[in-house]
Amino acid sequence: MMRFATVRTPDGPRVLMDRRGSRIQLPFSSMREALDAGVHEHADDYSGFEIGSGSVDLAPAVVDPGKVICVGHNYRAHILEMGHPLPEVPNVFSKFTTALVGPDDPISLWTDSAAWDWEAELALVVGRRVHRADADEARAAIAGYTVANDISARDWQRRSTQWLLGKTFDATTPVGPWIVTPDEVDHAADLEITCTVDGRVVQHSSTADLLFGPAELVSYLSTVMTLHPGDLVLTGTPAGVGAGRDPQVFLTPGQTVRTEIAGLGACTNECVARAGSRADKELTS
Repeated sequence: MMRFATVRTPDGPRVLMDRRGSRIQLPFSSMREALDAGVHEHADDYSGFEIGSGSVDLAPAVVDPGKVICVGHNYRAHILEMGHPLPEVPNVFSKFTTALVGPDDPISLWTDSAAWDWEAELALVVGRRVHRADADEARAAIAGYTVANDISARDWQRRSTQWLLGKTFDATTPVGPWIVTPDEVDHAADLEITCTVDGRVVQHSSTADLLFGPAELVSYLSTVMTLHPGDLVLTGTPAGVGAGRDPQVFLTPGQTVRTEIAGLGACTNECVARAGSRADKELTS
């Protein structure tokens, strides 16, 4: 198996490589830097110091992506539960890096919202510069796949026709734990994806239900923008979100959200209340 993570160390973030069961800390301070150097394609050319099998402090899989691009309404069953027709093209929005947290970090439920929802997602990580790519080029540009949860403030999302503000509250989006190379998971063609809240299954599907697959998304996005190593693309969520239920159900402080994708790992995050007051601004600066 070949997989990569970002770990927090006393010297700052470092890239961790798990190569055939041997965990090696590499001399890269960011995943962007490592991917730009081609570590995912030439792993045997890189060395570092081996670390044991003990626990490490995992940061978001990519701490500083140049872009965080998201796709909405991309699982057929989820589109139907929300009462929408199948889109002809991907529904694209974005979020900012300040929204990202590690796979074991708390999820901040800011008191500004009363409608926090879960959204288990497959995320892809771009591994090479790509612009106006065809399907084969797009597929080759994917460095690997990881787990994400696009925790959403539904009331803020619906304040206007633009979703951004409901999707990018600080410290709300877990990403990780590992970036797994495409050959290990057949480009995520049919992976079981599950979300639980306090152990209760709320989403259970397969990435085979994606309307627009990873390579198709990379090709489509690269028509408009140049994608670079380390860019993150969250590919959409399956059926079972709280907003799609009758009555609607939303997250509350103290609950634990676990997001798992077969072959990629899991994020396990406690929901923590955060006061959205001006007095709290130092905590988010």
